[in-house]
Amino acid sequence: MGALFLVATNGFALLIPWLLKLAVESVQSPGQAGRSPAWYGGAIIVAALLHGIIRIFSRTTLLHNARRIEYRIRQDLYERLLGLDLAYFNAERTGDLISRFANDLTNVRMLVGFGVLNILNTAVIYSAALFLMWRISPLLTLLAIIPFPVMIMVVKRISAAMFRRSRRAQEELARLTSAVEENVSAAAVVKAYCREEAAIGSFATVSRRYMASNMRMAQLRGLMIPVMAATGALGTLIVLVIGGQKVVAGSLTLGDFVAFNGYLAMLIWPTIIMGWILNLIQRGAASMSRLNEVLLAEAGVSEPAEPLTPEKIEGGVELRDLSFSYEASPTPVLSSISLVIPPGSRLGIVGPVGCGKTTLVRLIARLYPVAGGTLLIDGIDVNRLPLRTLRDAIGFVPQESFLFSRSVAENIAFGREGASRGEIESASSLASLEGDVASFPQGYDTMVGERGITLSGGQKQRTAIARALVKDPAILILDDPLSAVDAATEEEILASLSGYYGQRTVIIVSHRLSALRGCDCIVYLEEGRIVEQGGHDGLLALDGRYAALHREQQLRREMEEI
Repeated sequence: MGALFLVATNGFALLIPWLLKLAVESVQSPGQAGRSPAWYGGAIIVAALLHGIIRIFSRTTLLHNARRIEYRIRQDLYERLLGLDLAYFNAERTGDLISRFANDLTNVRMLVGFGVLNILNTAVIYSAALFLMWRISPLLTLLAIIPFPVMIMVVKRISAAMFRRSRRAQEELARLTSAVEENVSAAAVVKAYCREEAAIGSFATVSRRYMASNMRMAQLRGLMIPVMAATGALGTLIVLVIGGQKVVAGSLTLGDFVAFNGYLAMLIWPTIIMGWILNLIQRGAASMSRLNEVLLAEAGVSEPAEPLTPEKIEGGVELRDLSFSYEASPTPVLSSISLVIPPGSRLGIVGPVGCGKTTLVRLIARLYPVAGGTLLIDGIDVNRLPLRTLRDAIGFVPQESFLFSRSVAENIAFGREGASRGEIESASSLASLEGDVASFPQGYDTMVGERGITLSGGQKQRTAIARALVKDPAILILDDPLSAVDAATEEEILASLSGYYGQRTVIIVSHRLSALRGCDCIVYLEEGRIVEQGGHDGLLALDGRYAALHREQQLRREMEEI
């Protein structure tokens, strides 16, 4: 519809020079003219008014449509982004992804809005104006467009360079956004280490690179527009010289000459604006290619082709010769892990930093791709379970507790949609958060700030535990969730949780062995392999790595007490 309106508005614009031609001829030869000059003057006014009115509809229709396209792409982009797995986010910068939602989407919207509008406008004006100019004088038309092939060749070369530089500018903007996001998020660290000047200097370096990329873009744009303008000016000069001679010689009427110059003048602005359009096309194409990197990305973790949905997940977990490595590193993080965790049992996982503890529990929730037949839940290959069925049955508390910029109650209720206030308070009590909430200004309705910045580390961890508990999961995974609280508070929370465990399968990752003492089975990981396995007393009697770690922690605790 926008295109039809555009054709109509340009039709009236193209009518005006022809009416002007007829008006001039009526003044020159009143007896031969079919209408009076005043009639043609009125017709020009009417054509100009209709041109202006329909132009409003054409622009609003096309530009509103561009906004709708932007909205739909943004929705698709966000939906696609949340459908990707952790492996994708580990390889991407947050600032870069944010830049695609902001700057890249704006460039695409400008292309499908102003870009499409001017492309259609230029196509209509050029085709219709050249046709009418040819009818008036084929020779003048050919002379007027002599400079155009040269212009097209120059613009083509500039346009190719603009695409490369536009993409580079977008990448520099992504780095700039990442730098801002990181330094704002780490404001406390920057200030604590008095690194403000270093952060400003680092930002200035990135900002200079972004400015340099845009300056190179501006140089190309600055070159392109004069080339376009010179082309139009040269064509006009040729027409004035040759056309003037033809009028004097009597081979061309004054009215035709006036109309021809009117149509040629209509070509000048589309010619000049063509440089801006080409810039929009290059920027929009570069931005769309960056958006497509997200839209076409494939998640390593996907829904099963032939899903198997059990009536209820009991919580039995079995690992069969499980190995795993990240795409960025060929070195395996886990190697030949075999383990059976019966439903309702408690498993403790301990080991040095980087031994694969977190990776192992993330694989149980299938946050990363798992090889077929190596991980089973209740005897079913985890790859055959629908993701919602699997993850609804798992309460996962990660090492780093992330809270949203919402109230305490909303953060806890995030674990299960539709959780009642009573369920929220019950989960909070089990996580030993109830006393802290009572001291908050608005209780459970207190806003926690961005990433929970207003809460202490321990309060954030306990809020995350409450979020997992409100799900009432069949499998509860605690990935070292109490590292930010002292040993006494940890024991208090674990004692409170012990009454909640019931028939649930509980997997606890912890550096403190006191948290694992009540587990039915404890595994000691080292370099991605299980090197020791058994109960607390049995591992102490084995007098291996677990026993050595136990003695070290006991000694440290005694020294702290002294």
